[in-house]
Amino acid sequence: MTRHVRATHNKHLRDSEVAAEYLSEAFEDGDAAVILMALRNIAEAQEDGIAGLAARSELGRESMYKMLSEKGNPKLSSFTKLIHGLGLKLKIETAEQHSTAV
Repeated sequence: MTRHVRATHNKHLRDSEVAAEYLSEAFEDGDAAVILMALRNIAEAQEDGIAGLAARSELGRESMYKMLSEKGNPKLSSFTKLIHGLGLKLKIETAEQHSTAV
């Protein structure tokens, strides 16, 4: 059962729209560990695996594994290469303003 769930999960995360939404939700959470976990899940879901993603991202395979580990702390330059290797792009928006009634 677990393999089937993981396979289904991976299949969905290979879809760039689903991956983008999944990662956006992780960023909404704001916890670096959650963002890293989402990146790791998307990376592991790739058909050509993390090694293929590393090649597309122009990063070394070992550095990709280290960067995506639970203790990973990717540099901004590596992070942006990884995002591009996944076929995604970052978009920055203004935070919603919470006004208080006076």
